[in-house]
Amino acid sequence: MSSARASYSKLRRAATELLVGQGEAPVQLASILDRLGVELREMEIAEDISGILIRDGKRKFIVVNESHSSERKRFTIAHEIGHLMLHPTQDVHVDHALRINLRDGQAATGENIEEVEANAFAANLLMPMDWVREAMDSDWIDLNDDSEV
Repeated sequence: MSSARASYSKLRRAATELLVGQGEAPVQLASILDRLGVELREMEIAEDISGILIRDGKRKFIVVNESHSSERKRFTIAHEIGHLMLHPTQDVHVDHALRINLRDGQAATGENIEEVEANAFAANLLMPMDWVREAMDSDWIDLNDDSEV
Protein backbone atom coordinates (compact mmCIF):
# COMPACT_ATOMS: atom_id res chain seq x y z
CA MET A 1 0.00 0.00 0.00
CA SER A 2 1.17 3.48 -0.69
CA SER A 3 1.31 6.37 1.71
CA ALA A 4 -1.58 7.99 -0.19
CA ARG A 5 -4.83 7.69 1.73
CA ALA A 6 -5.82 4.05 2.00
CA SER A 7 -9.50 3.20 2.02
CA TYR A 8 -10.90 1.78 5.22
CA SER A 9 -11.79 -1.46 3.44
CA LYS A 10 -8.18 -1.84 2.29
CA LEU A 11 -6.95 -1.26 5.84
CA ARG A 12 -9.41 -3.85 7.15
CA ARG A 13 -8.43 -6.35 4.45
CA ALA A 14 -4.69 -5.88 5.12
CA ALA A 15 -5.22 -6.49 8.84
CA THR A 16 -7.47 -9.50 8.23
CA GLU A 17 -4.89 -11.12 5.95
CA LEU A 18 -2.48 -11.28 8.91
CA LEU A 19 -4.98 -13.30 10.94
CA VAL A 20 -4.63 -16.47 8.85
CA GLY A 21 -4.52 -19.41 11.24
CA GLN A 22 -6.11 -17.45 14.08
CA GLY A 23 -9.77 -17.72 14.86
CA GLU A 24 -10.39 -16.38 18.33
CA ALA A 25 -9.38 -13.61 20.67
CA PRO A 26 -6.90 -12.55 21.73
CA VAL A 27 -4.96 -12.07 18.51
CA GLN A 28 -1.55 -13.72 18.79
CA LEU A 29 0.72 -10.82 17.88
CA ALA A 30 3.91 -12.85 18.48
CA SER A 31 3.03 -15.25 15.66
CA ILE A 32 2.30 -12.33 13.32
CA LEU A 33 5.64 -10.72 14.19
CA ASP A 34 7.40 -14.04 13.55
CA ARG A 35 5.73 -14.42 10.18
CA LEU A 36 6.71 -10.86 9.22
CA GLY A 37 10.28 -11.28 10.47
CA VAL A 38 9.96 -8.46 13.00
CA GLU A 39 11.96 -8.46 16.22
CA LEU A 40 10.19 -7.05 19.28
CA ARG A 41 12.01 -5.15 22.02
CA GLU A 42 10.69 -3.61 25.22
CA MET A 43 12.87 -0.71 26.28
CA GLU A 44 12.94 2.32 28.50
CA ILE A 45 12.08 5.21 26.20
CA ALA A 46 10.56 8.65 26.74
CA GLU A 47 7.16 8.37 28.42
CA ASP A 48 5.40 10.21 25.58
CA ILE A 49 6.62 7.65 23.02
CA SER A 50 4.67 4.40 22.93
CA GLY A 51 6.62 2.65 20.21
CA ILE A 52 9.10 2.82 17.38
CA LEU A 53 9.28 0.95 14.08
CA ILE A 54 12.78 0.63 12.69
CA ARG A 55 13.44 -0.72 9.21
CA ASP A 56 17.13 -1.13 8.54
CA GLY A 57 17.71 -2.98 5.31
CA LYS A 58 16.24 -6.44 5.73
CA ARG A 59 15.96 -6.17 9.53
CA LYS A 60 12.80 -4.87 11.16
CA PHE A 61 12.31 -3.98 14.81
CA ILE A 62 9.40 -2.79 16.88
CA VAL A 63 10.34 -1.15 20.16
CA VAL A 64 7.64 -0.62 22.78
CA ASN A 65 7.81 1.45 25.93
CA GLU A 66 8.43 -1.02 28.75
CA SER A 67 6.67 1.22 31.28
CA HIS A 68 3.33 1.15 29.46
CA SER A 69 0.48 -1.23 30.30
CA SER A 70 0.20 -4.56 28.49
CA GLU A 71 -2.93 -3.29 26.70
CA ARG A 72 -1.10 -0.18 25.48
CA LYS A 73 1.83 -2.32 24.33
CA ARG A 74 -0.51 -4.59 22.33
CA PHE A 75 -2.09 -1.62 20.57
CA THR A 76 1.33 -0.08 19.94
CA ILE A 77 2.63 -3.31 18.41
CA ALA A 78 -0.45 -3.53 16.16
CA HIS A 79 -0.05 0.17 15.25
CA GLU A 80 3.60 -0.33 14.27
CA ILE A 81 2.67 -3.44 12.24
CA GLY A 82 0.23 -1.11 10.48
CA HIS A 83 3.06 1.24 9.53
CA LEU A 84 5.08 -1.73 8.32
CA MET A 85 2.26 -3.04 6.13
CA LEU A 86 0.81 0.25 4.89
CA HIS A 87 3.67 2.70 4.53
CA PRO A 88 6.60 1.75 2.31
CA THR A 89 10.15 2.43 3.35
CA GLN A 90 11.32 5.94 2.59
CA ASP A 91 14.99 6.77 2.71
CA VAL A 92 16.02 8.99 5.56
CA HIS A 93 19.71 9.58 5.60
CA VAL A 94 21.08 8.50 8.94
CA ASP A 95 24.22 6.65 7.91
CA HIS A 96 22.21 4.35 5.59
CA ALA A 97 18.63 3.76 4.40
CA LEU A 98 16.50 3.78 7.52
CA ARG A 99 12.94 4.76 8.38
CA ILE A 100 11.68 5.32 11.88
CA ASN A 101 8.00 5.67 12.80
CA LEU A 102 7.21 6.80 16.33
CA ARG A 103 3.90 6.25 18.09
CA ASP A 104 3.71 9.49 20.06
CA GLY A 105 1.22 12.23 20.87
CA GLN A 106 0.73 13.07 17.20
CA ALA A 107 -0.77 9.63 16.58
CA ALA A 108 -3.97 10.55 18.42
CA THR A 109 -4.57 14.00 16.93
CA GLY A 110 -5.97 12.86 13.57
CA GLU A 111 -3.75 15.34 11.73
CA ASN A 112 -1.24 12.89 10.26
CA ILE A 113 -2.87 10.52 7.75
CA GLU A 114 -0.24 7.79 8.27
CA GLU A 115 -1.00 7.82 12.00
CA VAL A 116 -4.76 7.67 11.37
CA GLU A 117 -4.23 4.72 9.01
CA ALA A 118 -1.98 2.88 11.46
CA ASN A 119 -4.55 3.40 14.24
CA ALA A 120 -7.37 2.05 12.04
CA PHE A 121 -5.20 -0.89 11.02
CA ALA A 122 -4.39 -1.66 14.67
CA ALA A 123 -8.06 -1.57 15.65
CA ASN A 124 -8.93 -3.95 12.81
CA LEU A 125 -6.07 -6.28 13.68
CA LEU A 126 -6.88 -6.48 17.38
CA MET A 127 -10.68 -6.49 17.00
CA PRO A 128 -11.50 -8.12 13.64
CA MET A 129 -15.02 -7.18 12.56
CA ASP A 130 -16.09 -10.80 12.09
CA TRP A 131 -14.93 -11.68 15.59
CA VAL A 132 -16.72 -8.68 17.11
CA ARG A 133 -19.95 -9.50 15.25
CA GLU A 134 -19.74 -13.11 16.38
CA ALA A 135 -19.22 -12.05 19.98
CA MET A 136 -22.16 -9.65 19.77
CA ASP A 137 -24.40 -12.37 18.30
CA SER A 138 -23.51 -14.77 21.09
CA ASP A 139 -24.32 -14.59 24.77
CA TRP A 140 -20.72 -13.54 25.43
CA ILE A 141 -21.64 -9.82 25.53
CA ASP A 142 -24.96 -8.51 26.79
CA LEU A 143 -25.17 -4.97 25.44
CA ASN A 144 -28.19 -4.31 27.63
CA ASP A 145 -26.38 -5.18 30.85
CA ASP A 146 -24.67 -2.05 32.22
CA SER A 147 -22.73 -4.13 34.73
CA GLU A 148 -20.66 -5.55 31.83
CA VAL A 149 -19.49 -2.12 30.71
